[in-house]
Amino acid sequence: MTLDTRSRSSPLHRRLRRLSLLERQDEAADFINRFYAENGLSEQARRARLAEVGRNLRQRGHYEHTLEELAFGARVAWRHHAKCIGRLFWSSLDVIDCRNVRDVDEIAARTFDHLKSALRDGRIRSIISVFPPVKAGEAPPYIESVQVTQYAGYVSANDGRVIGDRQNIEATRIAMSLGWKPPGPPGPFDMLPIIMRDSHERRLIYEVPASAYKEIAIRHSELPILDRLGLRWYAVPVVSGMILTIGGIDYPCAPFNGFYMGTEIGSRDFCDPNRYDLLETAAKALGECVDDGADPFWRDRTLTTLNAAVLQSFQREGVSIVDHHAASRQYLEFDNQERAAGRQPSADWAWITPPQASAACPVFHLPMQDHDALPNFYHGHATDGQRLRPHFDYSYRPYWVKKIDEAKRSFWQWRRKRS
Repeated sequence: MTLDTRSRSSPLHRRLRRLSLLERQDEAADFINRFYAENGLSEQARRARLAEVGRNLRQRGHYEHTLEELAFGARVAWRHHAKCIGRLFWSSLDVIDCRNVRDVDEIAARTFDHLKSALRDGRIRSIISVFPPVKAGEAPPYIESVQVTQYAGYVSANDGRVIGDRQNIEATRIAMSLGWKPPGPPGPFDMLPIIMRDSHERRLIYEVPASAYKEIAIRHSELPILDRLGLRWYAVPVVSGMILTIGGIDYPCAPFNGFYMGTEIGSRDFCDPNRYDLLETAAKALGECVDDGADPFWRDRTLTTLNAAVLQSFQREGVSIVDHHAASRQYLEFDNQERAAGRQPSADWAWITPPQASAACPVFHLPMQDHDALPNFYHGHATDGQRLRPHFDYSYRPYWVKKIDEAKRSFWQWRRKRS
């Protein structure tokens, strides 16, 4: 499928950033400069590569990243992503080059191999698998599902009651319309298949093999009454619904994973109203009085108990997880390292600050700003994609050139808001 005027209504085209040739050239130049500067490579090699990239962009509107550039770009994209608290380990990200894989069946198989490789013996590896980019107007296959592993959400036809993950009600409806059937009577933790789009943007579904993922039964060592809720969660979160952008080149299929912070499951997945909404149910199971007039702190005690159960359960199974206090300290170390390297770290306070005991976490008091730096990950042009821009913050650029760059960035931002 070609992303021309006939396909501008396609789902992928609507998500991609709108870049002119000049903008793409500027992003490519910024990335190449960053790659050669941070890796201490020669000035002669940098200039030769810039000339080659510029020539390819002018002639074909595209250029190919070398394996080293791809690995560096993917790691820096993680380093720049403002919503992730776990970026201390950005430089250790394993990058798997899958750019030659265009068959949708093989992409699904490689994705499931990624899931198994990430888990290993429970010590989770951070991995990204990078599949073909948008090239010369072509739409490569990609994963539409937000995550590779996620649970179904059903709405009862009888009473409107929701079973499972509310966030995935629409994804479940789509999967069922494509032929997927729940493994039995609808349950709260039915693993959804992944939904993919082929090169013609046709939807396909692929069941996640049971051998590819591990689920953790959530139990509390001192409160067996919590077992009655039958809670469980998958060990490895593989994000698959974001677009990786490096030097003006977009990779719409680049599933990546880290490992969980406990509050992501205990406070958010289990208790957010638009997810499982189990806060009051769990409180009653623990014998709490959910009357705010009598004691408004039943929520705090229940959340603490659920988070303790999540951490204990993952640790019991030997699966990597971090508590929110340790994650906050790790983020402070990352922040210090970035500033020591002369870089301004990007951060979104609402995402970095944990939802549990926020004021007791050191990141609560840390000023933060999202610089929308490139390379990065984004969901779509209309949301976060239009804000991304190169920063050209290298010391060898003359003052007047930096001022021109700032003016160009302001113009691009204005134009993207109008497009």
